[in-house]
Amino acid sequence: MMFDLVWLIPTFPLAGVLLNGLLGRRIEDKNKSLVHWIACGAVGLSFLVTLALFVKLLGLPSDKRLYDFTWFTWIAAGDFKVSVGYQIDPLSMFMCMFVTGVGFLIHVYSIGYMWHDEGRYYRYFTYLNLFMFSMITLILADNFLLMFLGWEGVGVCSYLLISFWFTDVANAIAGKKAFITNRVGDFFFAVGMLLLLTQLGGHGVWSLKFADVFANAYMLSPKLITVICLLFFLGCTAKSAQIPLYIWLPDAMAGPTPVSALIHAATMVTAGVYFVARCNVLYSMSTFAMGVVAVVGALTALLAATIALTQNDIKKVLAYSTVSQLGYMFLGLGVGAFAAGLFHVLTHSFFKALLFMCSGCVIHAMSGEQDMRKMGGLRHKMPITFYTMVIGTLAIVGFPGLSGFFSKDEILWKAFSGEQGSSILWLMGVLAAAMTAFYMFRLIFMTFFNECRASEEVQKHIHEAPKTMTVPLIVLSVLSIIGGYIGVPESLGGSNLVEHFLDPVIGLGHDKLFQSAGGPPLMHNISEVAVHHHAVEAEYWLMLIAVGIVFGGILLAYLMYMKKRSLPETLASGNPSFYRLLLNKWYVDEIYEKMVINPLRSISVFLWKGIDVVVIDGLVNSTAKFFMNCGVISKASQSGYVQRYAVSFLVGVFVLVAYYIYIR
Repeated sequence: MMFDLVWLIPTFPLAGVLLNGLLGRRIEDKNKSLVHWIACGAVGLSFLVTLALFVKLLGLPSDKRLYDFTWFTWIAAGDFKVSVGYQIDPLSMFMCMFVTGVGFLIHVYSIGYMWHDEGRYYRYFTYLNLFMFSMITLILADNFLLMFLGWEGVGVCSYLLISFWFTDVANAIAGKKAFITNRVGDFFFAVGMLLLLTQLGGHGVWSLKFADVFANAYMLSPKLITVICLLFFLGCTAKSAQIPLYIWLPDAMAGPTPVSALIHAATMVTAGVYFVARCNVLYSMSTFAMGVVAVVGALTALLAATIALTQNDIKKVLAYSTVSQLGYMFLGLGVGAFAAGLFHVLTHSFFKALLFMCSGCVIHAMSGEQDMRKMGGLRHKMPITFYTMVIGTLAIVGFPGLSGFFSKDEILWKAFSGEQGSSILWLMGVLAAAMTAFYMFRLIFMTFFNECRASEEVQKHIHEAPKTMTVPLIVLSVLSIIGGYIGVPESLGGSNLVEHFLDPVIGLGHDKLFQSAGGPPLMHNISEVAVHHHAVEAEYWLMLIAVGIVFGGILLAYLMYMKKRSLPETLASGNPSFYRLLLNKWYVDEIYEKMVINPLRSISVFLWKGIDVVVIDGLVNSTAKFFMNCGVISKASQSGYVQRYAVSFLVGVFVLVAYYIYIR
């Protein structure tokens, strides 16, 4: 019966939305602190309920870790019914644990960061709580339609949060860009969902519940499955910032830094990864779709890493790092290593939230400055921020022993040895890892070492952030260190607890799980993709190569930004075209502007001025003018003067007499 409390997890943030949304202005005027107590308390309570259910789930046998809670019927139309229902299983609880946990830390961090934002403090926390409600709904939903409601909800909230400081035109444009780009992906997602419903409906299955869809997926043809998977993946490329729809994420840096941490770490951008993992049954039935996911993920990881090499905005570097790390996750999913991809989602949520929040502390201390070329020498004035950010950096580059090392190594190994993997995919992943090590330590050296390049006025105000901001940093730095040990692979003496925990949903127990939901055995068992026999020695060699390349990237950054600091400028001046290419992000935005946005704008202007104004408005206005002129003419004959009526009468008589005399 304890699992029936699952409805409380999304309800607490929703209650925070209603309280701060409806009464926030009054609350802020009387007691500003009460605003964040409501918001943080709501997410904290959601985390506690999630933790209790997670512990309860761990106490059950692996084949019993599935529970459906139906709250009420949402839509009923003939044979088609959709309920507001939540499912508790290893995957949903795995995601919900760190989404609510990291989300709570970001809420606490926001107190110090947003405290001086007068007049909109309550609105900010209302948006944060609404974002959490939407993300939790997306994760816990037991059907595609309710999940899509949460999917759209996080899209709307991202628009509200990215453009929170909307009086700045750049922020407003960034929010609009994020919203429109995500709508493009959502269109394909919706088409895929409708196609799935209609095709299963043709076989008598009018349901969008995950268990029903997966149990009956064998009825659909392989080609149809491939089309549906590709449509869904196009939706994921927008939400999780993959080629070709990744362009909104770097611009999302215009929002407050806690928003960047929330969107880029554990919530919105991981929604696409979660969805592909949730639909692993469908993707395992299409080798082509899996290949597309892997290739797009590898290309995105590599492309974003090259762009991050030359960025000077501290948050932009982290933004492209997020895009690259998401590429790693999709690479893992595409080669069949679903557990490895999700494991990297977990570790990434720790160190990326940490890195963004550290960058927020730096920006806060630098009076809003984000250009790393104007920083330097901050490690002595901001020791907590410095040490925690170094820990996050070591974790993201895959330093041995830290969380990112275990999850990255697992993905790279499966990219090399998996049935869907190849040496080319592995090489692309390793090159991206080497560049990650370089640009992340470039960030560390430019920000915290050498002399401070800020103005004297700014230097006077450099100080460590308040405890509401530094305590979450310490917690996340600890998690960035120890978080990877729950997924230590067998080759390193571990048992990979993450993979075993997720096994009932994406591993060997998948058939049994969905047969227990009433479906027949699946035609394609995901375990055939997930299980590989490999040589431990080969894995060791590949691990050593990857670690060696990472250390090479760190040493190169040290050489260029500590020892020979003139070297970057020398290289840039010696290769100006290539440097500008990277600095301008491969001109992808300019290409989209010329090839997509401008043609669409021209078509829109033609439809507006040519069709709407000239044809449609012209037809309506011409009709109105015709009858108006008719009225003007008839009005002249109805003047009210008796003399005119008499003249009209005589003229009429004259015309009639003339007609009868001369014509008849």
